[in-house]
Amino acid sequence: MSTQSLLSPIMDFLKCKTPDAWIQKAALPENLSQLLIDHCNCELKAAQTAMFLLRKYAVNAESGKLLLAWAKPYEDFVYQKERDIGLFLASRTQKNEAIGELTPKANFATAPDLIAKMVRLIKEEFHHFEQVLALMHARGIEYQNMHAGRYAKGMMKPIRTFEPAALVDKLIVGAFIEARSCERFAMLAPHLDDELNKFYVSLLRSEARHYQDYLTLAEEIAETMLASVKSKKPSKASKPSAKEDIQSRIALFASVEAELISSLDDDFKFHSGMPTDKI
Repeated sequence: MSTQSLLSPIMDFLKCKTPDAWIQKAALPENLSQLLIDHCNCELKAAQTAMFLLRKYAVNAESGKLLLAWAKPYEDFVYQKERDIGLFLASRTQKNEAIGELTPKANFATAPDLIAKMVRLIKEEFHHFEQVLALMHARGIEYQNMHAGRYAKGMMKPIRTFEPAALVDKLIVGAFIEARSCERFAMLAPHLDDELNKFYVSLLRSEARHYQDYLTLAEEIAETMLASVKSKKPSKASKPSAKEDIQSRIALFASVEAELISSLDDDFKFHSGMPTDKI
């Protein structure tokens, strides 16, 4: 599949493209370290978010412990004060391995699909974390923890507080974050050196699938919500499709996301908005 084929549905999904000013700033050599450090953190956060969704909604308590054990080496590395990047990378094949079979919660019909999609996503995000860390290590860039930017916080604000609507919204937010990541990888890659160019292009396929997986799960769970409502309130009216049912939520988050991306932002991160300083 060509890059254009991958990006076309994503650009239809997003309400705006990345501002040229952000690309110009991200392409400056003096900003490369900050960009890679934040990208590295983003990969870990993506894995942690997917893992949280599994533990909260989809798996039983014992399976939740398996997930925590899977994440522990990564979290130990990022949260400890003294880090040995070389040692961590040398043992990475032992860290990101199969975790065993996860047991779905019995009362959640979509659990098996959520587990299958999120486990694959987590494996890939952990691997991407390792890849970015290796690039940083080769370039003499030390890993650092970075505070969260306004993007993730802004995307979380409209999430509904009751279930299962909250889960549908969280999945839609996940779709937008992955879609924006894919778009930025594609837009930024031509402005970077050959190694980073090839690396960012190599991420497009998985990021595009992550966006689609989140959106598909949101539609599936919205469908179960509709079925529940219909069973309680019989009606002669035709039942809307799940895709139609969540369009208003997608439109809401699309507007929020576009505002965060296109408005002025004092911070500079992988998902930050329009830079306030002139290039």
